[in-house]
Amino acid sequence: MTESGFPPPPDGRAARWAGQRERRRQEFVDAGLRAIARYGPEASTEQIADAAGVARTRVYKHFTDAADLQQAIARRAAEMIAAEFEPLATAAGTTRELVRSAIGTHIEWVVRHRALYQYLVRHSSTGWGDAVADVKTVIAGQLAVRLDYYLGVFGADRRIGETLVHGLVGFIEASTARWLDEPRELGRGELGELLARSVWAVLDDLLRAGGIALNPDSPLSDPDFRRLR
Repeated sequence: MTESGFPPPPDGRAARWAGQRERRRQEFVDAGLRAIARYGPEASTEQIADAAGVARTRVYKHFTDAADLQQAIARRAAEMIAAEFEPLATAAGTTRELVRSAIGTHIEWVVRHRALYQYLVRHSSTGWGDAVADVKTVIAGQLAVRLDYYLGVFGADRRIGETLVHGLVGFIEASTARWLDEPRELGRGELGELLARSVWAVLDDLLRAGGIALNPDSPLSDPDFRRLR
């Protein structure tokens, strides 16, 4: 406390240092993305440091260890894919179109950032956390909100919506990951259509179990559905 009885003003230098440190961390994450794009999922901390134009030892002035840097890269990946899915939250269209769009967005992101995705998979098994699970959680969280809303509109059981979405996202992610490794002459569009049909079949079954038959080709802004009981 000061003589006036008021607490001392905040230390501006500490705030500036914290801001500079965070900016520097983000610069290393940017360098990490560049290194992964160049060297692939096996990109090392030394290669990331080289992409940042510094010696490896400089990295550890801003990260406690390699795992800390890897976690920061994983968080950036989750933010990137969240930004890709954000437009879907307000997108218009039919149920079938929105399912295809969501799946297509996921496949497109994984293909465009293949090395980064494989980097996440590679390091998820090293003990510092499941980065792929973090990405799936981001996707599922956004889709679950929308599904919950429409289940309410239809008067269907809303208790299992979030659980179902997480399961579907896991199915899509696992199928896409396998396709990346073993495409078996299956094109990207064919994969998207296959997954879209499968996801709609699950959603249709969920709605019918709740007594709702939804026309997948009607706009969700004015859904065409009927009650089965």
